[in-house]
Amino acid sequence: MRSMFDRIAPVYDAMNTLMTGGLDERWRRAAIAAARLGPGMRVLDVACGTGKLARAAAAAVGPRGAVVGLDLSAEMLRQAAGEATPAGVATPSYLLGDALALPFDSGSTGDGFDAVTIGFGLRNLPDHRAGLHEMRRVLVPGARLVVLEIAEPRTGLPRLLYLTWFRRAVPLLGRLLQRGNAYRYLSESLRAYPAPARVAELMNEVGLTDVRWRWLPSGMATLHVGRVPIAESVSTGDEAA
Repeated sequence: MRSMFDRIAPVYDAMNTLMTGGLDERWRRAAIAAARLGPGMRVLDVACGTGKLARAAAAAVGPRGAVVGLDLSAEMLRQAAGEATPAGVATPSYLLGDALALPFDSGSTGDGFDAVTIGFGLRNLPDHRAGLHEMRRVLVPGARLVVLEIAEPRTGLPRLLYLTWFRRAVPLLGRLLQRGNAYRYLSESLRAYPAPARVAELMNEVGLTDVRWRWLPSGMATLHVGRVPIAESVSTGDEAA
């Protein structure tokens, strides 16, 4: 997995834009809005890749905030670190690490994160529940976990577009760029990713509350949001706008 993402790092952003018809930027804005970030907050972006979502979080928390981007690929992090930081925003720090063993203390100690985001990364984890559990672990009480991910539509035109594009066209583009294995893997990982309702169940199972999810524009990506309870309670998640 690490070597595969190292190989595609130079073309990763361009391919994401091409694969989503430019909607990936809009989806990231939706994820940042769902995280409800504010000045001075501390944010962790897991599986940060080239840092686009981390940089969007940095703009939202301002110069007094802090953003950490974590990824298993050194080449992805090199791409992220090479991006300039505009004035008036936090400068993200980037860390090589494992999403299933986050190198941070528990958020219950009061030294955790005010929000955790993961964009287009949950499907790549070998254990989705364990990954969600780790992300929930490092959040402070009341904080939010936001999951942005491509998902397989079940019906209608979005499903037809998904099957045509992600199952056929994307692997072909990968071969043309001499990165066929990586983009064939993308198609395979999407087939193995749980249905959105199941992802919501997993978020509830790891102790998140007020779990909600929705389809994003195009009907080929989902946004899940859950919150760490301030006091222990039980909540049922369902689809919500």
